[in-house]
Amino acid sequence: MRRDQDGARRTVFTPIGAQARVEAVVRRLGDAIELGLLSDGEQLPGEPELAAQLGVSTVTLREALMALRQRGLVTTRRGRGGGSFVTVPEGPVEERLLAHLGGWSPEELRDLGDHWTAVSGAAALLAAQRTEPDDLHQLHRSVEALAEAADPPARSRLHGRFHVELAAAAQSARLTRELVGVHAEVGALVCLVLGEERHLKDVCDRHRAVICAVQDGAAEQARALAEQCVQVSMRRLVELRLGATGPAGGPHAKEGTRGQQFRSPPPPRSSGRRNVRS
Repeated sequence: MRRDQDGARRTVFTPIGAQARVEAVVRRLGDAIELGLLSDGEQLPGEPELAAQLGVSTVTLREALMALRQRGLVTTRRGRGGGSFVTVPEGPVEERLLAHLGGWSPEELRDLGDHWTAVSGAAALLAAQRTEPDDLHQLHRSVEALAEAADPPARSRLHGRFHVELAAAAQSARLTRELVGVHAEVGALVCLVLGEERHLKDVCDRHRAVICAVQDGAAEQARALAEQCVQVSMRRLVELRLGATGPAGGPHAKEGTRGQQFRSPPPPRSSGRRNVRS
């Protein structure tokens, strides 16, 4: 789990890029605090260094730090030994995350879901075309660790790790970087849906189905399954944002956007040849 957290922690200080708005910086750092990637009392890098790491101007960073102070997530101390320090607020994490979710409009969530769907689907398709069955051990381990994880922040980190590892299996550096950025943006929100035991089992079943399709070299199926996995989680987030309370869908019969249904996959085969790639 430590390696998982170290890898997820590195996503906190990757460049935000074109979304270099104050709100994007606030979300990135605020989500990292809620996910436990930044610990209570930890000192953030100095303003010039942190701005450079995030790829934003110092003016943007200072405005973001001011907003984080107003939310009680950062404390600034002056003088020798001063700087900006993480402050984890008291109270239930779920309540804070729901309040955080309220800062997203349904349209923003859907747009984020569209982007995540496209990138994750492309990664799964290329992984099915390019990787070998013996290269999928880490994906299997991530799914089983996700199924056993006890708290939502740990589940969120493992969920993000699965998608990043899927892009790595696709042998695409650009897709890997893109999914690292997506996880940095959506990770804290996913805590809300992964806290639901029924949804967690559903997600794990879907992840296993993606691995089976990748292992079989079924590229289009792998893409469709990866897309459905993202869409189900994002649909649940939109429901929570709108105040809906129904379940995101049972773990046995799962329906994607194309009306397809699939059952929980069989255990991965230990042998057998993959389909011939074109």
